[in-house]
Amino acid sequence: MTPTAEGRLRAAGLRVTAGRIRVLERLAEAPHSDADTVHRMVTAAGGHLTLQAVHNVLTDLTEAGLVRRIEPARSPARYETRIGDNHHHVVCTRCGAVTDIDCVVGHAPCLMPSETGGYAIQTAEVTFWGLCPECRTSPIT
Repeated sequence: MTPTAEGRLRAAGLRVTAGRIRVLERLAEAPHSDADTVHRMVTAAGGHLTLQAVHNVLTDLTEAGLVRRIEPARSPARYETRIGDNHHHVVCTRCGAVTDIDCVVGHAPCLMPSETGGYAIQTAEVTFWGLCPECRTSPIT
């Protein structure tokens, strides 16, 4: 059974607020959303959070490990609730859609550089780029 947003907040030691619950629920519905999109979804669902409050909630949730922040090139930061596994992303070079891609290796880090500069490598973020199915079949406009 998947824990509720409220249960996840409590388990992370965060205060349970309506805003945090709404943001977590919207991200579960629409992974890889940016803060503006989350704000629009929260507002459409009857929530009363400012855009700044959404940014603050996303920061709190990221720092608590409840959401993951990804930053594809040429895109605002996006957030997802899929955490705790080693997965990557594919980004459409035309429309910017983002999709999860499971790691072929399965464990972190899935790649090791030939030289680490003395760092103890813990994880690697891999972003694949290409055309999504919709953009592959639609003409450029």
